[in-house]
Amino acid sequence: MPSSGTPRQSHVKVIAASSLGTVFEWYDFYLYGLLAGVISVQFFAGVDETTGFIFALAAFAAGFAVRPFGALVFGRLGDLVGRKYTFLVTMAIMGLSTFAVGLLPSYASIGVAAPVILVTLRLLQGLALGGEYGGAATYVAEHAPPGKRGFYTSFIQTTATFGLFAALLVVIGLRTWLGEEAFAEWGWRLPFLGSILLLGISLWIRMQLEESPVFAEMKAQGTTSKTPLREAFGKRANLKIVMVALLGAVAGQAVVWYTGQFYALFFLERVLKVDGATANILIAIALVIGTPFFVFFGWLSDRIGRKKIILTGCALAAVLYFPLFAALTQAANPALAEAQARAPVTLVADPAECSVQFDPIGRNSFDTTSCDIAGAFMARTGLGYNRVDGEAGLLAAIRVGAGEDAREIVAPDPADARDADSRAVAINAFRSNAAEALAQAGYPERADPARIDRVAVVAILTVLVLLVTMAYGPIAALLVELFPARIRYSAMSLPYHIGNGWFGGFLPTVSFAIVAWTGNIYYGLWYPIAIAALTVVVGGLFLPETLGRDVDVKRGDAG
Repeated sequence: MPSSGTPRQSHVKVIAASSLGTVFEWYDFYLYGLLAGVISVQFFAGVDETTGFIFALAAFAAGFAVRPFGALVFGRLGDLVGRKYTFLVTMAIMGLSTFAVGLLPSYASIGVAAPVILVTLRLLQGLALGGEYGGAATYVAEHAPPGKRGFYTSFIQTTATFGLFAALLVVIGLRTWLGEEAFAEWGWRLPFLGSILLLGISLWIRMQLEESPVFAEMKAQGTTSKTPLREAFGKRANLKIVMVALLGAVAGQAVVWYTGQFYALFFLERVLKVDGATANILIAIALVIGTPFFVFFGWLSDRIGRKKIILTGCALAAVLYFPLFAALTQAANPALAEAQARAPVTLVADPAECSVQFDPIGRNSFDTTSCDIAGAFMARTGLGYNRVDGEAGLLAAIRVGAGEDAREIVAPDPADARDADSRAVAINAFRSNAAEALAQAGYPERADPARIDRVAVVAILTVLVLLVTMAYGPIAALLVELFPARIRYSAMSLPYHIGNGWFGGFLPTVSFAIVAWTGNIYYGLWYPIAIAALTVVVGGLFLPETLGRDVDVKRGDAG
């Protein structure tokens, strides 16, 4: 087998160089996610606050949407011209696009052109990342000796978390050094601009590597695929394995990853009102504790198999998410948890008058019906509430508390207003009264730093990260082993990036839209739970165990 004769020092160099370069790419990609709150203000100022935040998450997801297309374009190149040179190209695209975000004028400066250009840059980042991961994982796997492929590729699996961790450290450092005001105004650009230095270092590191021994042997023998996309996805046997890999492994792994490392962060900041710096620090500590388990589960998969570890992680996530996030609320913002238990909030309204609190074109101020006025107020607070259908024709009301102690604030009827000014006065009065009722019931505007149980929060976040390491640690070895060498780059990249780009990448947007629609702060978890459960079923029935399979040039088919 070509990889078995590679010297040990070469293995260390291969893993270090491939991993470090990929860390830098993930750093670039995830900066946007960490700064979604700031970016929503800078580039989506033309819409209401709730829509702006969902838009910022949608722009974050745009980079994920095109990742499968990047997988096709660069996967094909990787199978045609080689692993090494393809991920040099992807790295250059990623680094330059990230640098350009740091230079982009805000919405206040150039209007709607700002978010349009921002989304374009995110699309370029997504295309680049679509070609990067498959190249790095394939390159390392094809160097790994027999019996250590899960262990070797697990270092590639750590790169996304290390990239996130590096971005967290930079953001935390700059926020602390500059202060929140300066950081929000202009300091947020510095992490993007600094990526140009990482680009130079990454390209230099990657240039030192030689081509994969498996690809080099195929090239010498003239057995490389001339039509890798047709061969990978046009043949029924290969396409079947692609679909099983997607639904029976990657989709569940993806939602577990993004719930544990991104949705948890957004939940802390947006729902539990923990300040950004504190939330970042708590996530960073959990990542430090949990990251070594990527390698542990990769190593373990070389002994007991890939499939059972991945599916166990997905199954545990589906079972534990609701209790874990409920515990996170209690630990991070106990005043909020107490208020929810003591004085639940209910929105009573005629359902015919209610709109979904999301405006994709920024023209709806949600002030034409009493239900929309009440719903818009609750959406701005970010607090959880229950919906109850009221009688037709009655004005909407927010009820704080239950029983005799409940206080009800009736929303104004816009039809009663003489003009726009009087309507605005009535709406502002309603908002003031509702805010006063919530404050009297103990609902906090922000999480009290003195009451945050940091140990408990870190423990919960660490459990979420451990679920990520189970699902993600062995996935690269599994995908590499599923497909023959001549089409491996293309075939493994597509299901990985559909799973992580679409199922995972859209998770924050979809989940927060569900929360905004239902009013329940936990209902966004139904999305990752459903996908993780689907993966457990499909993977349990159809996913083969790949431990022990060869990855050399002799395997000519997917089976």
